[in-house]
Amino acid sequence: DCFGVDVGPKAARQFNDALSKCNTIFWNGPMGKFEVPEFAAGTHAMAHTLATASQRGCITVVGGGDSVAAVNALGLSSHMTHLSTGGGASLELLEGKGMPGLRALAAAGIRQRQART
Repeated sequence: DCFGVDVGPKAARQFNDALSKCNTIFWNGPMGKFEVPEFAAGTHAMAHTLATASQRGCITVVGGGDSVAAVNALGLSSHMTHLSTGGGASLELLEGKGMPGLRALAAAGIRQRQART
């Protein structure tokens, strides 16, 4: 059996090159098993790519507890536009499904109040 535990340096460069052209980046999920130092290079490269993108004005959103933990461990959280530990929930919101927690409340008959602006 083979397992993919990290992206290689070539893939990290390809991601960096592609993302350098973006105005908004949403990153959800580490690039590998970053908790093991030998397999953290791809995740570190992605975090630095987003930090650099933020510095040039790109909107950078990091979703998911593991991705946020990696960004925090690298001391790059202040460089990101937004951090959210709700990775899966954030993706569902982007898909147009709404927030899972709010859907559960609605299913239970609990009404949402409109936020005041």
